[in-house]
Amino acid sequence: MGLFEPIHMPEPATDLSRPLADRMRPRTLEEFVGQEHILAPGKALRLQIERDDPGSIIFWGPPGVGKTTLAKIIARITKASFIEFSAVLAGIKEIKQVMADAEKARQYGSRTIVFVDEIHRFNKAQQDAFLPHVEKGNIRLIGATTENPSFEIISALLSRCRVYTLKPLSEEQIVLLLKRALTDAERGLGKINLTAGDTVLDKIAAYASGDARTAYNALEVAAQIAGKGGEVTEPIVTDALQKRVLLYDKAGEEHYNLISALHKSVRNSDADASLYWLARMLEAGEDPLYIARRLVRMAVEDIGLADPQALPLCVAARDAVDFIGMPEGNLALAEAAVYLALAPKSNALYTAYGAVQEDVERTVAEPVPLHLRNAPTGLMKAEGYGKGYQYAHDHEQKVADMQCLPDNLRERRYYHPTREGQEKRIAERMEEIRKIQSTKDEGRRTK
Repeated sequence: MGLFEPIHMPEPATDLSRPLADRMRPRTLEEFVGQEHILAPGKALRLQIERDDPGSIIFWGPPGVGKTTLAKIIARITKASFIEFSAVLAGIKEIKQVMADAEKARQYGSRTIVFVDEIHRFNKAQQDAFLPHVEKGNIRLIGATTENPSFEIISALLSRCRVYTLKPLSEEQIVLLLKRALTDAERGLGKINLTAGDTVLDKIAAYASGDARTAYNALEVAAQIAGKGGEVTEPIVTDALQKRVLLYDKAGEEHYNLISALHKSVRNSDADASLYWLARMLEAGEDPLYIARRLVRMAVEDIGLADPQALPLCVAARDAVDFIGMPEGNLALAEAAVYLALAPKSNALYTAYGAVQEDVERTVAEPVPLHLRNAPTGLMKAEGYGKGYQYAHDHEQKVADMQCLPDNLRERRYYHPTREGQEKRIAERMEEIRKIQSTKDEGRRTK
């Protein structure tokens, strides 16, 4: 079976030494479970497959949801030669050789599907190598990625592909797949007469977190423990699972999705959700000091002076994590997250600093007023440095009638405290200061 022969992709021989997840891989669209939003009759991908549309495709989704399986099903249906690349192992030389072979194959009337797993790991030069062959139709590129294609795939290649987003499988769908594996005598575990109750299968499905491969692997380990003709019990499943699989990539999109969920839950004063998203990150292996830094950011962005204790408490949580380590440090971060969630909220300081940044950017950078400058030398004093400066402590109310902003911004007000928490008192104090200044200003004008 050569690369240039227009043949149907052969069915793999059943080899029981292969992992259960590989043996149970669906061979047809009818066997495929999940992704109804793109595969149900009349949906986009289903139509593209049925019409034998030669367009290139990017499958974007978490592990174990059928990206590789769909690529192989497409190859069988369209009777195309199927070449599988691993972006981790392939280089420019291998890519160019396959592209040259595919171009020759096309001249003989054969179609080639090039499937690239983890295509986001290809660098720009490697991705560029596909471009001319995708454009000419020498190959039909199908890429699989767990990362957002908008960030990881070059725009020229992305614009020539249709992106289909695949979703994690539901627990019900995973249970269906597990039941198939238990009863399938040809490819699954049917020959060993294994039994497993619904509660056990539900537990595996819950722990798999939408990843069918993880579920199959857990069932396979449980089957080995139970033995031929045995029953998969909850203790056996617990032993097989060891620890729940949490989809997480500290450098990928899920990292940003989870920290965004934590931040927005804190901002919305939802202590329970804040604890949940915090635990999701910590239990998946996130760097606790990264979370501590983000909590500090939340303290100054969303709480600010409404509760001035929020910032030192978060810094103390960071120090606690550094001092006692993990997993004990989890509780310090949990304490900080709940405190932030329940604290009064204000973004007045955040907004004020943004307004200052805007003025610094768009206005003329006027010199510091002379009366605000120090005069450590006689020359500087002679030039007027410090002239007219009023020492606030010499005034009864500790407020001098003195302009501290440049002339072009003299009336500008940046910080507008809310009426939340401590900022209510701060707002009252600011109003008091303005009244003192106003009274002194009026007194100066009447003299």
